[in-house]
Amino acid sequence: MLILVVEDEPKVAAFLKQGLEESGYTVLSAYDGPMGQRLALAEPVDLVLLDVVMPGKSGIDVCKAIRQGGGTMPILMLTALGTTDDKVGGLDAGADDYLVKPFEFKELLARIRSLTRRSSSVHEEEDKLIYHDLELDLAKKEAIRAGKRITLTAKEFALLEYLMRNPDRVLSRSQISERVWDIDFDTGTNVVDAYIKLVRKKIDRDHEPKLIHTRVGMGYMLTAQP
Repeated sequence: MLILVVEDEPKVAAFLKQGLEESGYTVLSAYDGPMGQRLALAEPVDLVLLDVVMPGKSGIDVCKAIRQGGGTMPILMLTALGTTDDKVGGLDAGADDYLVKPFEFKELLARIRSLTRRSSSVHEEEDKLIYHDLELDLAKKEAIRAGKRITLTAKEFALLEYLMRNPDRVLSRSQISERVWDIDFDTGTNVVDAYIKLVRKKIDRDHEPKLIHTRVGMGYMLTAQP
């Protein structure tokens, strides 16, 4: 697996490169935003580790450019900025996950394993996300399950898209509310539960296996596994 590390601090970049290579990964390094963007779109990169504060172009702008350029590989943002707004800004730019510096290297490896597992179970082609027999048409804003078209409201679509971009992973109510609604969303209400119920009714009611599962006390999960 080829990992692109976009990090301008030489010591941090060297630390990441050594640790990842010792863990069995192949590492490509970039030391500023424009270089990271070029390599991400020109090389067969499987995952990008992207620092937020970079010379030449911020990590947020690089992330947006990678997505706009057709890059679908997982992007893990590395940031010293730990506020919720900073995290949501990275996710809105197209990042799949974020890790706040300083971090334990074993946590970084766990995040990488999680992202690469997820990227292998969902694939994107021609503006579509596909998981099992569920297809999400990003252009037409509709779902297709086993060949049957399903009409969704804007929020139902956003919720299902977030679940499909994070398959086989438990998402808490607060994560869902921050990503699908807004950062000031009142997580004390049952809006997330209500929308999950609506989407589940449309997606799972007439089909097997059920894909949207409740993890009691933790949140919700899109998975084809029992």
